[in-house]
Amino acid sequence: MRLGTLRGLDACASDKGTFSVLALDHRNNLRRALAPDDPDSVSYERMVAIKRSIVRAIAPVADGILLDPELGAGPAVHDGTLPAGCGLMVAVEESGYDGPATERTSRLMQGWGVGQIKRMGADAVKLLIYYHPDAANAEVQERLLIEVAEQCADLDIPLFLETLGYPIDPAMDKLTDEARRSVVIRTARRLTALGGDVYKCEFPYDASVTDKTRWAEACAELEEASAIPWVILSAGVDESTFEAQTLAACTAGASGVLVGRSVWKEAAHMEAPERDAWLADTGVARMRRLVDIVEAEGVPWRERSALAAEPEPSEGWTAGYPGYPG
Repeated sequence: MRLGTLRGLDACASDKGTFSVLALDHRNNLRRALAPDDPDSVSYERMVAIKRSIVRAIAPVADGILLDPELGAGPAVHDGTLPAGCGLMVAVEESGYDGPATERTSRLMQGWGVGQIKRMGADAVKLLIYYHPDAANAEVQERLLIEVAEQCADLDIPLFLETLGYPIDPAMDKLTDEARRSVVIRTARRLTALGGDVYKCEFPYDASVTDKTRWAEACAELEEASAIPWVILSAGVDESTFEAQTLAACTAGASGVLVGRSVWKEAAHMEAPERDAWLADTGVARMRRLVDIVEAEGVPWRERSALAAEPEPSEGWTAGYPGYPG
């Protein structure tokens, strides 16, 4: 039995069992957005202040929040910015990747891991895997997923698996149209069979594809491909596009969203008074609209998870539970 995993998933979900989670684990990419010519000039203090403002405004209307440990989770837990009723997911990977752009390798943070995330009181672990099924290092990435998934199972904490696809043709900048759909679906089919409790995936099409019939077909294919409950990430698309994508995904079987920049990206460029006012108005309104869609159309995670089908504890169950001293 993975009772801790069940409890962690419930802690990050709504009463219905869907996920309307804010993603705020951005590090190097946020620095680049703030200072494209000199990302290293963005101070630790500025990054923490931005994240505290966003957490303070949005977390009360979200089911959970995904944070990085050093800039987000640590400060937000320490000073009480993160409300007690909001689920906490913490990233285990380092920001960015190793290797060439056509063979991206995820890396775990030095001195940080599943054990530390469990110890700090988080409800879930998040692992980002850069992946293309035909990349030369695909097997390396698969082994990393299996390793982290086993650690999460051993410590009884849920794993949210996030994947980002990329082109292996050096002449291409990014995956678009049918190439993206193919990689998203193939990745879901292969990696969700290897580990993870919830799959955080890209929408099958990039924003250049607006045909809702193609959206519905691709999301239905994704629902069939994923062995675990799935949610979609926003990838920075505008809020109206992401709301429409959310509706399409949830109608097809998704259990919700882990939404980042589509909710808060403008606020990161504002100073404190203006930022706080914008988040309290526009940021909260964007998040609430997503919550409404997910609550109305999302599929509760327990309906899609094999974990929920495990036998319930019977008399004497504690004697066989891992860690029992007897």
